[in-house]
Amino acid sequence: MVDNTASVVMDRCDQIGMISSEEGGVVRLAYTPALRRAQDLVANWMQGAGMSVTEDNVGNLIGHYAATHADARTLIIGSHLDSVRDAGRYDGVLGVLVGIAAVEALQRLGRRLHYAIEVVAFADEEGVRFGAAYSGSLALTGHAAQIDLARCDAAGVTLEQAIRNFGGDPDRIMHDARRPEELLGYLEVHIEQGPQLEARGLPLGLVTAIAGANRVNVQFRGTAGHAGTVPMELRQDALCGAAECVLLGEELARTTPGLVVTVGQISVTPGATNVIPGEATLSLDLRHQDDQVRQACLAELHTRAKAIAATRHLVVRWEELLSRPAVAMDPQLSNQLRRAILATGVTPLELASGAGHDAAVMATASAAAMLFVRCRGGISHNPAESVEEEDVAAALAALGQLLEQLDRE
Repeated sequence: MVDNTASVVMDRCDQIGMISSEEGGVVRLAYTPALRRAQDLVANWMQGAGMSVTEDNVGNLIGHYAATHADARTLIIGSHLDSVRDAGRYDGVLGVLVGIAAVEALQRLGRRLHYAIEVVAFADEEGVRFGAAYSGSLALTGHAAQIDLARCDAAGVTLEQAIRNFGGDPDRIMHDARRPEELLGYLEVHIEQGPQLEARGLPLGLVTAIAGANRVNVQFRGTAGHAGTVPMELRQDALCGAAECVLLGEELARTTPGLVVTVGQISVTPGATNVIPGEATLSLDLRHQDDQVRQACLAELHTRAKAIAATRHLVVRWEELLSRPAVAMDPQLSNQLRRAILATGVTPLELASGAGHDAAVMATASAAAMLFVRCRGGISHNPAESVEEEDVAAALAALGQLLEQLDRE
């Protein structure tokens, strides 16, 4: 049903990839002017595909393609347009644009289905600006109480104010919630962000589960002092404590199958070349598809961080920013997606996602499934992020098959 519009999708990814708050890279943080420009562009494409377009109170961009009858349920096809810093062109974006392409194909045929389709570009999936992710999907699934509107970005702007500046209404985000009985399901198309599909020479993967994740802010506080006058044995060097914690996380991940631990940020105060660091703060990201393993490792890291602080005469502050359980994808919808992929002549690889996605949140309110698209080298969150047009065409074909299946069934 879906024409091979992969080249159009690729071109649109390139157009959105030119929208950034910084030159020479892709930076589109949540609720920024760069994200506004991207959403406005995508809104035009949604309208061109015959969808009515709205933005809800939390800032989600929603394109609605009506069904053959008014009381039909809705299939949501979603992903996100916000990015990490120095990002690639396809993470999140590809899923939104593939959804629009599928609706465009229906419009060209003059087709309406027995269910409505909504293409949703979720607000703040990455969580980079405010340190907590999924505000858009949390609101849509009725979990608005989990959104910390008082959280501030680096400039001291609260999430509440950022949503208002973006045109939303944080006082009404609880009204964004969908009733589960209204939803047929949720589908997310996404680049794999890993090397498994490429290693097996396969274009598409079927996601079985999304790994659980914890994000923690760890701060070591010691005593700043002169780099030339304080003897080594008398120092309370906060950075050395933080460095030991970083290596401890790496050691634990290397010795625990399936565990990944990442420190992506670290800051030091006062930050002068001739001053012993008095304070060091680091981010800690843990992921595993078994919640019991992940929580046990998190507890061990916390215990050992306190031991590091005690040995070095430091104070440690442990602040958990995010805790998301592992989420299994819906067996029935996933099986329908598997049959759709097979109908195109592709045998999908079944795999768990180590990355978090809005699908994990949407699964709390609806049947959810995910389709992975091969990415070159498994590289993501990086300007080198790349997908092949042929693989995008395979994803479009599989999505077209799925939409037809759901309409028949």
